[in-house]
Amino acid sequence: MKIFGSLYEMVMTWSTHRHASRYLAGVSFAEAFIFPIPVAIMLLPMCLADPGKAWKLARLTLIFSVLGGIAGYLLGLGAYELIMPLLQSHAAQFEKAQNWFADYGVWVVLMAGFSPVPYKIFTITAGALVMPFIPFLIASIIGRASQFYLIALLVNKFGPSMEPKIRQYVEWLGWGSVALITALIVWLNIK
Repeated sequence: MKIFGSLYEMVMTWSTHRHASRYLAGVSFAEAFIFPIPVAIMLLPMCLADPGKAWKLARLTLIFSVLGGIAGYLLGLGAYELIMPLLQSHAAQFEKAQNWFADYGVWVVLMAGFSPVPYKIFTITAGALVMPFIPFLIASIIGRASQFYLIALLVNKFGPSMEPKIRQYVEWLGWGSVALITALIVWLNIK
């Protein structure tokens, strides 16, 4: 089943829209505490569409993602009991995140900021567990900056030559990502 090629083409078209930067900022903010799709899926095509803006787009994504992370933290801090029923589909992941916080502390936020694991789970859980705010903020900045600036670096270094290869292998990359995320979710639920 081929679906990622058409999705990639659609995102590439959106990435050149005159309000694309605003959309990226909004998605970056929302993804950090409620939106289900990783912001890197939008950042990469936007950087590929205009490699000269890659660093600026990474910075914009970082700022709004960290602001969204703060919103998630505050949401967890003040309204965890109210929002948990709305997030029942992630209940097992929240429980796992709580265990990881107990074992690894701030390092979990750093890992979540860089990895494909949903960052929102960790921002809300950090607030719910009343994790010290400054370490949370520093770990969020480092983790998110690592991911977004890595994308900008790769696009700057390989940009135009990378885009045809992504287009060629987009189905493999898309299904590989789905398999990786599924395996990660299964592994989290088993442990």
